Amino acid sequence: MGTISQDQVLQSLRTVKYPGYSRDIVSFGLIKEIQVDGSAVGVLIELTTPNRELGEKIADAARLALRDQIPGLSDAHVQLRVPVSQSDASPGASTPASVGNVKRWIAVASGKGGVGKSTCAVNLACAMAHKGFRVGLMDADIYGPSIPLMMGNNERPTLTEDERLVPPVAHGVKLMSMGLLVGEDQAVVWRGPMIQKTIQQFVHLVDWGALDYLFIDLPPGTGDAQLSLCQTVPLDGGVIVSTPQLASLGVVRKGMAMFEKVHVPLLGLIENMSGFVTPEGVRVDIFGHGGARHEAERKGIPFLGEVPLMPAIREGGDSGVPIVVGAPNSEAARAFLHIANALDILVRSTPLRGNQQVDRTKL
Repeated sequence: MGTISQDQVLQSLRTVKYPGYSRDIVSFGLIKEIQVDGSAVGVLIELTTPNRELGEKIADAARLALRDQIPGLSDAHVQLRVPVSQSDASPGASTPASVGNVKRWIAVASGKGGVGKSTCAVNLACAMAHKGFRVGLMDADIYGPSIPLMMGNNERPTLTEDERLVPPVAHGVKLMSMGLLVGEDQAVVWRGPMIQKTIQQFVHLVDWGALDYLFIDLPPGTGDAQLSLCQTVPLDGGVIVSTPQLASLGVVRKGMAMFEKVHVPLLGLIENMSGFVTPEGVRVDIFGHGGARHEAERKGIPFLGEVPLMPAIREGGDSGVPIVVGAPNSEAARAFLHIANALDILVRSTPLRGNQQVDRTKL
């Protein structure tokens, strides 16, 4: 009998559907560890909801799938990890609270700078607004805010009677950024605790109103801003942006590991700068091609799509008119709209993470 492989285990677990949904537990990111010891298999399943009864149901289905579908399996050990509910937590425990009327909190991240993460965040937000959703965009890059420039709005937020910030609107998207609160040439020189406090203020002291989606443009890396956000906001998922080459993908894996560490589901990968098309119609893969798709397949998470390398995308960001708004019929705009549509379909089939009281049918 041949050795059991991790791929066999994953294929078996892909037949286990999350109760009430058409998607499987692998694509939901619930499988955190697989160990194979001869003919024995061990699997760690980690839920994002403190519903142990639901978890036991999934674990039982996983055991059954492994035993039915893997020839020669002698033992299937499925370990279940369920987060502690807020009511069961110790008095000093801290968990993200449901915030306002925001239905979905989506973080856009990358492991390194220069991959076009902010460009993707801006165009995804505009694409969702184009689809008719109520959308907000939070710039969590406190040291290097770029959202005001890319959205063409430097308007300072106004204050409500209870001193909450009212975000300005650009292209149908509500905005909040440190760039709207400080001078254009003023540097923000803060230590970690101040970054954490600012992120908390952007979440709790901004009058976001009723939103279907709030996109958070994270700074590159896995530092204070990312960890503060994950501790402050009930994120429904993270989207990773990468360019195709191995140098980018190697660092992106660290960003993916960060989301896994703080128990934020990975919604998928975007490959940005995926080929340049010359005026003569010739495609040149300057940074390679297909790396992000391969990485998504390797991790068992969705690949959301490719965005070409086009001067018009950069020009749109510099002029404050994202290409989805300025040239909606262009190849690049169609790519962003396709990704937004794929993300919307994916999110609608994903269990709500933080805002459990929201009626999914009204999203």
